[in-house]
Amino acid sequence: MSATTFTIPTLETERLRLGAFSLEDFEPEAEFFATDRAAFVGGRMSREQVWRWMASVIGHWAFRGYGFFSVQEKASGRHVGHVGPWFPEGWPEPEIGWTMMNGFEGKGYAFEAAEAARRWAYEARGWKTAISLIVPGNTRSIALAEKLGAWHERDFEHARFGRCHIYRHPGPEDLP
Repeated sequence: MSATTFTIPTLETERLRLGAFSLEDFEPEAEFFATDRAAFVGGRMSREQVWRWMASVIGHWAFRGYGFFSVQEKASGRHVGHVGPWFPEGWPEPEIGWTMMNGFEGKGYAFEAAEAARRWAYEARGWKTAISLIVPGNTRSIALAEKLGAWHERDFEHARFGRCHIYRHPGPEDLP
């Protein structure tokens, strides 16, 4: 039996650092998933469920060679969200996903991080396209997808989340 080895890169933007999850990210994630804001990303989770979810994020990197990045604000070092390429079982195709923690929405961080993560997926992983799977009614995520240049392509019936919108991102050749 061979062990899987993988490296989670660090990406930097003007205000953010995207990298591997750490134990320090657990509390902000647990706080987020204890609120109604989690309704758009699968719903509330107990602390134990958040722990397991974070472990699955790290495992996704081992299985796929990519996954959600933990996003830190450079100025403070605080965990502000998770953003990145994501393709778990049950998804129709690889996506760029994002979630901002409590108190960090509306600052442009999701756009900044998603743009960097999408660029990385295209350049480092050779993706030719990406989607964002968005639950109807999540107006902030729809606005962000559109700001990133994505458009509503079709709907998809997810086994767990129900009807979701598929927003198609422009391919790497269509980005500035």
